[in-house]
Amino acid sequence: MTKQLETDEELAAVRVGGSIAPHNATIQLAPYDPRWPEQYAAEEAKIRAALGDAALVLEHVGSTSIPGLSAKPILDILLAVSDSADEDAYVPALTAQGYRLHIREPDWEQHRLMKGDHPLVNLHIFTVGSKEISRMLGFRDRCRNYPEERRLYEETKRELATRTWRHVQHYANAKGEVVEAIIARALKDGTE
Repeated sequence: MTKQLETDEELAAVRVGGSIAPHNATIQLAPYDPRWPEQYAAEEAKIRAALGDAALVLEHVGSTSIPGLSAKPILDILLAVSDSADEDAYVPALTAQGYRLHIREPDWEQHRLMKGDHPLVNLHIFTVGSKEISRMLGFRDRCRNYPEERRLYEETKRELATRTWRHVQHYANAKGEVVEAIIARALKDGTE
């Protein structure tokens, strides 16, 4: 299960630089954009150019990877490397491609998050073999292949997006129960 950070202190502790500004707003969802896969392909090329064979898993994940689903217009990309704790092995090369290290979560599967700006990207980095890889892919594939799962997730997102959230992470946390249920069905049925 994704670690649920709640307090300002918890959120600041994992953020590189340590400070965090409150969001204090609703979440803006955009209709599915057929350009998102093309944008992912361009980002994939940048990452492969930077890392070569060190990019052991590279996948478009999250809402922008699910045709027909509205989303925050931020591409989520999953990258697995041999050891995500070894930042020297990948951070400088990705920084040269325009990404910046944003979050470091050593207590949660050695997760790292780098951000890109053109287009907006959340690059999630894990060590190859992390259980989060199959969970993220399972969620994506379940929502792609089961319209009822995609509808459930869309309805949940739309309802929650209308609320005011102190931090975007709180919105993500609020979706957690539905996301976990979809992942559980994906892993049980082998639809990842």
